[in-house]
Amino acid sequence: MSEQIYKVEIPKRALIFGRFQPFHLGHLYVIKWALERFDELVLLVGMADESHTLRNPFTAGERIWMIREGLKEAGIDLSRIITATVPTMSVYVGHALYIINLVPQVKAIITRNPVIAKVFEDAGLEVVIPPEFDRSKFRGTHIRKLMLEDGSWEELVPRSVERIVKYLGGVERLKIANSRD
Repeated sequence: MSEQIYKVEIPKRALIFGRFQPFHLGHLYVIKWALERFDELVLLVGMADESHTLRNPFTAGERIWMIREGLKEAGIDLSRIITATVPTMSVYVGHALYIINLVPQVKAIITRNPVIAKVFEDAGLEVVIPPEFDRSKFRGTHIRKLMLEDGSWEELVPRSVERIVKYLGGVERLKIANSRD
């Protein structure tokens, strides 16, 4: 018997690691930018085991739903997107190696966070720094603060995400979490 050799073509794939609490237009901007450079993206939803808190009001499943609908709304080909989750972890190279084994093979991580960049670089990934965007506006912390204060948060997320947050009672959920803290 002859041994058959199978060839597998690995797409040029990058990892984007975030909490996506909620998925906002800044996330969308980075994803669009990254898709111009990579064949596929792995969107890793962090702190997947935490929800209904001020910092992490939405469940992992709700965040995946928001991401998916926001990307569909933007006309992004979902066959180029892989979504995965990871529980809350400390940041160090051992956990970076663990995370790399949770997802399909990736070439790079896309991040502006120097700590995340260092541990994933030490784990063998190329670090790609996305372009700047207005982080004072497009930041989950800011958006959640606006939700608590009945501010204009809706313009900072895709319309589909706005609808999902309202459907879930996300603003009320944040206010309940805030009253507990």
